[in-house]
Amino acid sequence: MPLPRTPEGRPALPTGLQRRLARLPIGLYRAGLGPLLGKRLLLLHHKGRVSGLHRRVVLEVVAHDRARGTWTLASGFGPTSAWYQNLRHTPRTMIQHGAHRHLVDAHFLTPDEGAVVMARYAPEHPRTARELCSFMGFETDGSEESFREAGRQIPFVRLERVPDARRRSWRDSGSATTRRPT
Repeated sequence: MPLPRTPEGRPALPTGLQRRLARLPIGLYRAGLGPLLGKRLLLLHHKGRVSGLHRRVVLEVVAHDRARGTWTLASGFGPTSAWYQNLRHTPRTMIQHGAHRHLVDAHFLTPDEGAVVMARYAPEHPRTARELCSFMGFETDGSEESFREAGRQIPFVRLERVPDARRRSWRDSGSATTRRPT
């Protein structure tokens, strides 16, 4: 059965049972079992741009640079995804990766930077890269250039860990959560 599509050709957001199933990992993080999901997923906390309410979503980590404290995410549903739009509105937030919480700032990658990310991701995770591209409606022939072209069209966000000295300003700014990250 083909996936429902938006007028722009992007996959439609899941509804009903599919949405509930997609949100199950959030409960694992809330129960302290996030580490069971491995290092390829993280829990992103974000503040609703309209409601101001605390929101959560579990996303795949496309790239992680432990030394620099960065995590790169792809918006599989395109630039209109709620979490993506919420980060555009309030880029400082918190993530949970494994058992650790980190205060981060969101930086939105250019299409050329997205091309580089996808070209690096595809050889490391060929099946997942093909599935992501297919899910989003992009045809790839398995070549680096076809993944680069897809990466130019996928919205990517790089989350950068905030140095400890800046944590107080985030907590006082009324961002996505009032708990102090560790």
